[in-house]
Formats: sequence, structure tokens, C-alpha cells
Amino acid sequence: MRAVDGVDLEIEPGRIFGLLGPNGAGKTTTLEMIEGLRRPDQGHITYGDHDLVRQPGVARERFGVQLQTSSFFELLRVDETIDLFASFYRHTLATDTLIERFELGEKRKAYVQTLSGGQRQRLAVAVALVNDPEVVFLDEPTAGLDPQARRNVWDSVRQLREEGRTVVLTTHYMDEAEALCDQLAVMDHGRVLDEGQPKELIERHMPAAFIEVSAEVPVGEDVELPGLQRVTREGPKTVLRTERLDETLGALAEWARAAGVPLTGLATRTATLEDVFLHLTGRSLRD
Repeated sequence: MRAVDGVDLEIEPGRIFGLLGPNGAGKTTTLEMIEGLRRPDQGHITYGDHDLVRQPGVARERFGVQLQTSSFFELLRVDETIDLFASFYRHTLATDTLIERFELGEKRKAYVQTLSGGQRQRLAVAVALVNDPEVVFLDEPTAGLDPQARRNVWDSVRQLREEGRTVVLTTHYMDEAEALCDQLAVMDHGRVLDEGQPKELIERHMPAAFIEVSAEVPVGEDVELPGLQRVTREGPKTVLRTERLDETLGALAEWARAAGVPLTGLATRTATLEDVFLHLTGRSLRD
């Protein structure tokens, strides 16, 4: 079984590029090959005029990497950890600059083992920037973080783009991909299923709207409504997919009155990246 099968990506400089997919989709393996941590069995990886398969040193000098699981020496302090990684490179950013930027000043002399999950993640991103890289790779940068810590990481990622750096990140969080990425590649089973801006992907695959209905009697597939494409059940709710929202809503209200079925809840929404993924793969990202 191939972990990555015929992936072909072109990442524009100065943008945030995301690999979106569930665990096991091949995202991390793809990144490891680009970063020079894993040698591909075949194919080419280029950065400018450089062949990264033949010149892996280029990646080490110009790329910054935050791994999915960052392992630090637990009994080193925060500033010592940054200094250690800085010693591996010829050109580096100042430790003080990174500590200030990632709001680690209060933890400067704290041992790594005492840091919270969000603080460790900020340290991991700081270490990824220690060599002042042109491209920054972030593998699941907010996995396991609370909402406030996630937003702090998001702000840091946006700042990297504002500085002119290219950011490549993996995620299986829909809101993260939609909020951060200029360009997305949707992956599953080692293949890229489609690529584009988040809005483009939604418009291309799901030019539809959804009506979520809660009623004493579930709305069945036998109910004829204009524009209706599909009826599904999600727990206590019935979800109607429609290509003509206004007409479907009006007809739904008429049907409910005529049938004597009280609508206890009604909400509408446009398609999301999760809808796109389900359309492309037939399974949820949360699997």
C-alpha cells in the first residue's frame, strides 16, 4: 500500500498552503519528503532551481519545521532550548526576539517539562523559526490545544505570511483550514482529490444550501419540494440539501402547515469544507 500516491503540488511563495485530510491521509508523509526527512521512492521535489532529493541541505538551511510531535529536553529551560536549536545553523534569529514574539517571556527560565500544551506549541513554532526560514512547515500546529491557544497559533501563522514567508501546514480542522489557508489540497488515501482556494472548492463541488429541520414528524424523502436534492438524518434533525433555497423554504413551510406538522427548529446554512470533503470521499474528517 502506498502512503503517498502521485501527489503533484505547486506552492506559491508568500502564501499559506494547507493539506487537509483525516489521519492517515498521507499529509505528514508528504511533508516529511518535502522537508528532507524522508526520501521519496520516486518523483521530484524542487525549490526554485534546487532538486531537494539530491540537495537535502538546501531544505535544512531554508526551511523551518514544526513536527506533529515535538520532542524537547524536558530539563532544559525555554531559552536554552532555543539556543540549542540555534547552534545547528549558520544564520539565526535572536533568542530574545523569538521569546518576545511568542510571548514566552514569563517562561524564559522555566523548564520545558513545566510548560502547558499551548506554551509548548508556541515554543515549537519559535524553534521552527530559529534559522529565519523562507518556508515554514507546520504539521497539525493546533492539535490538542484549547480554543484560546489555537487562536494564538493562528495569529502567529498569519504573521508569518505578513513577513513574506511561505507557510505549509497540515490540519484536519475545517475552521482552521478555512480561516488560514490561501490554497488547499484535499487529501485522502495518499492522493490529492482536489486543490484550490477554500471558496473555490466549495463553489465547485457544493453550489448548494442546507436547511436543518427539527419537527415532531421527520421530513421524509417522499416530500416533494422544489430544488430539493437530498434528504438526510443527523440525529434528531432532518437536513435538506437544496439548489434553490428560497423556493424550498417556502414550500417546506406550506407542507408543514398543510400536514399539521409543527416545525420546532429551522436553520439554513451554505456549504462548508466538510460538505466538500464528504462529497469527495464519502466519509467525515472526524473518522
